[in-house]
Amino acid sequence: MTPQELVVRMLPPSGGWLALAALALPGGSPLRGAAVVLFLAAGPGAALIRVCAPALAARPAEGPAERREADFARRSDLLERLMLALFVSIAAVMVVATVLIATHTFSAQRVLLTLTLLTTLAALCPPLRASPRARTTPTTPEGSAQ
Repeated sequence: MTPQELVVRMLPPSGGWLALAALALPGGSPLRGAAVVLFLAAGPGAALIRVCAPALAARPAEGPAERREADFARRSDLLERLMLALFVSIAAVMVVATVLIATHTFSAQRVLLTLTLLTTLAALCPPLRASPRARTTPTTPEGSAQ
């Protein structure tokens, strides 16, 4: 792994640790709110999506048949990953908050700390391997004669 890959890999957890540090700022501080919201909106999802990136890249996007644009697949895959990161982050926040509420230990700091630890763990995980593409062979219905 190159140093550049390590830096990119550790950006989401760094955002979480920065958001935790921002909790020391006064309650109404815009900087505190921005750091926390940006991390919760993108950090956990970005780290988890990076783990699944090879599986996502195994099947690139296909453009409309009547109009083939050269950059369609690249832009579509980027948009897909951005939206997945956003929605996976929101889902992770909801799951962590629900678990903490169910165990009667809910607080905003605990949610943030738990998600920061989860993001750090996901950033340290190796990417999953992509499964080989299934071969499409014509099959004959059972009981048919050929």
